[in-house]
Amino acid sequence: MAVIPGREAAKHIISGLEEGQVQPAGVDLRLGELYYYTGVGVLARSGKQLPPTVRVPVGGDGFYTLERGEYKVRFHDAVSIPRDTVGLCFPRSSLLRMGVQLSCAVWDPGYTGRGEALLVVHARRVRIERGARIAQLVFLRLEAPVEPYSGSYQYENLSEPEKAEG
Repeated sequence: MAVIPGREAAKHIISGLEEGQVQPAGVDLRLGELYYYTGVGVLARSGKQLPPTVRVPVGGDGFYTLERGEYKVRFHDAVSIPRDTVGLCFPRSSLLRMGVQLSCAVWDPGYTGRGEALLVVHARRVRIERGARIAQLVFLRLEAPVEPYSGSYQYENLSEPEKAEG
């Protein structure tokens, strides 16, 4: 496996990029929407039931004001991972330095969508602007293409035009 340079990885962001998102070893992902959890989730051998969520309102100044707790992040940026590539998502260090943790899963080869992650605020309170860069997606090339991802999250959070582009 080899890390794909950010300039090449940027070709797989299908929602458009802003200046500063392309990094030497990946692409920064921006904060789109935030949700807080209101119920119980279930993960069983036979399937899953995701917990209900409620959208966190954005302030009039464009910032989310977050208290301690757990939030679901929906990234602003939509991606299309090639069949010979896997994506690994990491928090930007500024989040960690503010007492905020971001956890992401593996982005499988062939996945197309606007991904989600878990944001945990450990600090008393933080303010994060909608559209701020909060994660870096690093692309690793596999030794050979594989069967593309076809799970329940394929095309998540995409509009019809974005599905066609992916």
